[in-house]
Amino acid sequence: MADSLYDLLTDSTTSRRPPDAASLEYLRSLASESLLSLATTEPQSLSQTSHSLLLSLQSLSKKSHKPIIDSATHHATLRTALPALAASAADLRNAIPKLDNEVVRFSTTYNKTASNPVLARRKQALLITRNVERLVDVLELPTYLTSAITSQPPNYASALDLNGHIRRLHSLYPSSPLVTSISASADDAMRLMASNLLASLKSPSLKLAASLRTISFLRRLLPDLTTATTTSSSLPSQQAASERVLGGLFLVSRLATLTAQLEALTPLRDLADQERARQKTIGSGNAWSGGQQTERYLKRYIEIFREQSFAVVSMFRSIFPGPHSAQGHGAGADEGEALEPLPSALATFPLYLVDMLMETLRTYLPTVKDQASRDSLLTQVLYCASSLGRLGGDFGLFLASLGLGEEDEDEWVEVVKRHRLLAGRLESIVGEKGQHVKAG
Repeated sequence: MADSLYDLLTDSTTSRRPPDAASLEYLRSLASESLLSLATTEPQSLSQTSHSLLLSLQSLSKKSHKPIIDSATHHATLRTALPALAASAADLRNAIPKLDNEVVRFSTTYNKTASNPVLARRKQALLITRNVERLVDVLELPTYLTSAITSQPPNYASALDLNGHIRRLHSLYPSSPLVTSISASADDAMRLMASNLLASLKSPSLKLAASLRTISFLRRLLPDLTTATTTSSSLPSQQAASERVLGGLFLVSRLATLTAQLEALTPLRDLADQERARQKTIGSGNAWSGGQQTERYLKRYIEIFREQSFAVVSMFRSIFPGPHSAQGHGAGADEGEALEPLPSALATFPLYLVDMLMETLRTYLPTVKDQASRDSLLTQVLYCASSLGRLGGDFGLFLASLGLGEEDEDEWVEVVKRHRLLAGRLESIVGEKGQHVKAG
């Protein structure tokens, strides 16, 4: 019945809307009322309800008019916003396949297992970042090495340890440009160290302990300075060759020191040369009573020669024991080698020293004519010969070949006799004192 009433009340000329639940409910309630109540109470009820709704709308509009206006405005923009949203959604839907393809391409290109130069550079940068402290330590090795060499006093032991560490790094990473440059810097520092060590061997006041320490450093340093490769089969011969090189360097350095000390006698030598020149102008027929300056020069020359020659030979024999080096070289020689082992550098060094002394004596000894002065000089030369004789370098027999004439040879024989007599007395005195000490 509510539907019939709804159809009756709805204008047939207007487009009909489907009835809502509230309208149908109200029509049902009207149908259940009497005609009298509809005529008397219903208008009043509708009026009260309309008034209460009006008051509610007024209160609502007063409290919430701004949100309502904003809502109305936003609802008005929905007409343009919704189509734009739909267009954007369509564009996004069309772009998703392209985005997916790009994601696949990126993951394929920059995969960890793929070889990509960008990833390689990134990995290298990350590796350098993680190992920056180690790289700084490696880069500071040449600085530490140079500081150890140039410090006062120099720390050569630490320098050799650092050089060994650098060479181990170079053997582990031969293709690394960084390690190669550090190795080159270490080689320069080692050459500086070698020159400093060789300069220390030229010190006039060099002692045995200092020379042993210097040669031990050079023994450790020399294999690093050589470019030849050493195999296990040629190791003994390489060691023998290194010993010969070190022995030669030691003798050359000490010879330079001896030459420098003898060159310091240049003022005395100049005076001796002047005396020689005056003797030649006077002639052999006239009496010559000079030679004092020549005597001073020869005495000082022989004194320096005796001290330094004995020190050089004794230190060399202490640092480079000949029998051990010869045995080691013979053991490392090949069975089919036809050449004999090379002699030690000391084999010819005393001969060179003696030749220096003989040349000086031949030049300046004839200028000294005073018998006592000549005897003193010849005795000093004999003491020098006996001093070297304790080390196997006695050159007393060579003195007879000075070529000073028959009279000088007789004089030389007398000096030798007196020298031997004094030496015999000295030995007897020493022997008697030794016996008294043992008896006591």
